Amino acid sequence: MLLVLPPLVLLLLMVIPPAALALRAAAAPIAALELLNRPLLMAVALSLTTTAISTVIILVLGTPLAFILARYRFPLHDFINLIVELPIVLPPVVAGLGLLMAFGRSSPIGALLQQVGLGLPFTTVAVVMAQVFVAAPFYVRTAQVRFAAIPNELDEAAAISGGGQWDFFWYVAIPVSRSAMLAGLVLSWARALGEFGATLMFAGNLPGRTQTMPLLVYGAFERDVNLALWTGLVLVAIALCALAVGRLLAKGSSLPTAPLP
Repeated sequence: MLLVLPPLVLLLLMVIPPAALALRAAAAPIAALELLNRPLLMAVALSLTTTAISTVIILVLGTPLAFILARYRFPLHDFINLIVELPIVLPPVVAGLGLLMAFGRSSPIGALLQQVGLGLPFTTVAVVMAQVFVAAPFYVRTAQVRFAAIPNELDEAAAISGGGQWDFFWYVAIPVSRSAMLAGLVLSWARALGEFGATLMFAGNLPGRTQTMPLLVYGAFERDVNLALWTGLVLVAIALCALAVGRLLAKGSSLPTAPLP
């Protein structure tokens, strides 16, 4: 009983809020046509589009970073690890403020971009940047742990077969780590889907342009609680479906190591 009670309390803390949201939304008087209004559809489309782009960027840029951090030791290795994981514990509002200070119009980078007609703040690109910043560590960390667990014998076998580090990375490390990589991508995607603070600070809350689903919930709560409840419930449903599909794919994605060419 002493062993069961603490996890039961934690489990209840995790279950009760979404359950209360679902029950309250079910009792909220709202018409189907009002639920499927244009701002909600635009927010859903924008959220799915930007998080898909963010996930691809995280995969392409984060995979080699995770591999390097896992398989090599070099000066500032631990410091770079710390910087990569910082967004996990950094308040999202602070992350958004940092992005705004780094790429805003008054910053050196922002001023340079303005000269060529590019402005990042309060654009859809800013939404993607905020999502990548806060979500990338979840993928990089997961992939890094898996890459570090690959036996050194496989690296040595690849070298004996005449393969270089690129061959080991592409033909050995990635195939045997696909399950972990996919699990990390799902976590990153879910984190990007729920991103609020950094997006609000750096991209604003512009309907059809930067207003993702979390921002729509925030805006709708001030005008119509019932609409906010249903919008939040849609967001929970999308996140649950994505996590369920990601887990199923992760379980079935373990592939045997591909032979070196």
